[in-house]
Amino acid sequence: MPSTFFQTFPEKPAAAVFLSGTGTNAAKLLEGWKSGAFRGWTPRVLVTDKPETSRARALAEQYGLPLVEHDIAKFYRERGLEKIALISERALQVREEWTGALIRLLMPYGVQFGILAGFVPLSNITCVLPCLNVHPGDLTLEEDGRRYLAGLQRLPVETALLRGHTHLRSSVIIAQAFTGGAKEMDSGPVLGISAPVPVDLMGASIDELKACQAARAGKKPAEYRGDLLMQVAERNLENLKEHGDWVVFPQAVDDFARNKFTLDPDGALRYEGNPVKTVEYSESAAPRPVAP
Repeated sequence: MPSTFFQTFPEKPAAAVFLSGTGTNAAKLLEGWKSGAFRGWTPRVLVTDKPETSRARALAEQYGLPLVEHDIAKFYRERGLEKIALISERALQVREEWTGALIRLLMPYGVQFGILAGFVPLSNITCVLPCLNVHPGDLTLEEDGRRYLAGLQRLPVETALLRGHTHLRSSVIIAQAFTGGAKEMDSGPVLGISAPVPVDLMGASIDELKACQAARAGKKPAEYRGDLLMQVAERNLENLKEHGDWVVFPQAVDDFARNKFTLDPDGALRYEGNPVKTVEYSESAAPRPVAP
């Protein structure tokens, strides 16, 4: 079954919330659910791949939820691999084994969809559960048929800054299965985007940021850590998380759980029965369907 699959959920379907690190997005989702603002779904279990360093244990205790700890670093080491990567056939095989074990760990909880709230490992859990992911970039923007704000961590923000964007948006997508192709990155249906969040250049010019990018040529990331482009990108990434992720993610998850999104047989997205490109979510206004 493709990872874009939709299903008709029962009332308040059960979800697994996945996180790897600080868990700020997971915390916002759980806060919204606990407060009653977003009760279209039910958190059933928390899942982490980094049990010793993530915030998962604290959140599980705070909200009285069971916790599945599936240590990916330990799993790789036990199979003779020191690096958690996908750069060889053996590494891809181990990732599939890790994913299979994760699926078995989740079976007792009867979850009907997943929420990837800062979950780092690329895994094919999406083949057995529809999984929603939040992304720091507007994935409705394309160039030559490609989503040019796709990518990991701060890359989408850096790309937007270098292109002179004056605003940023967060996107919520249906995560896709991973088979090793770069074209699969952030390629799922875009359920929602945040309202635009103004860019803060911190007094820098676009030319200065482009000069930083040019100076990185031939260097490893550790060699340009803390340069001006990275500083500006990280400032905007944090701002986007607060005014983008924390706004669009809880609302889109809730609407998804309430069966407001569907797909046509040809894969076109619908919201409350009407064709849409996506839905814009803001802090104060009602969701705004965006025409295809």
